Amino acid sequence: MPADLMLIAYDGSDNAKRAIEYAGRFLSAERAVVMTAWEPMVRQAARMSGLSGVMQPEWVPDAESEDIALTDAKAINIEGLDLARDAGLNAEGRTVECVTTIWTTIVEAADDLNADIIVTGTRGTTGLRSLLQSSVADHVLRHSHRPVLIVPPGR
Repeated sequence: MPADLMLIAYDGSDNAKRAIEYAGRFLSAERAVVMTAWEPMVRQAARMSGLSGVMQPEWVPDAESEDIALTDAKAINIEGLDLARDAGLNAEGRTVECVTTIWTTIVEAADDLNADIIVTGTRGTTGLRSLLQSSVADHVLRHSHRPVLIVPPGR
């Protein structure tokens, strides 16, 4: 019996593409939502300047034009949507603004949609590198109360 809804986290990476491929091969669902999380440029700039210790200049985005990060997220999402449809999934796309962390955005989107399963790729880091770089997939697995399909990177 197919699931009602699967949520596929898609960021345009090769690992995310692989996750869509495997979701299409091994899972069935009435609907699939391909979700791309994005963070406004003004927040990205503030975070990066805070990490570097450099003062951020006063920068206010142009209210008449779309945030470049949203524009990029929409293009990435369309790519993921095309891949999901090519994999045989009845897919729709969605971009979601990230307010805190990417993994929180994914978990909250799954909750909002009442997804039956979350699909995500992973970088597959191990050892010291995994301690220094937190894994979005690992956090989704630990903090979501839903089944999660984590597809590791290829060889």
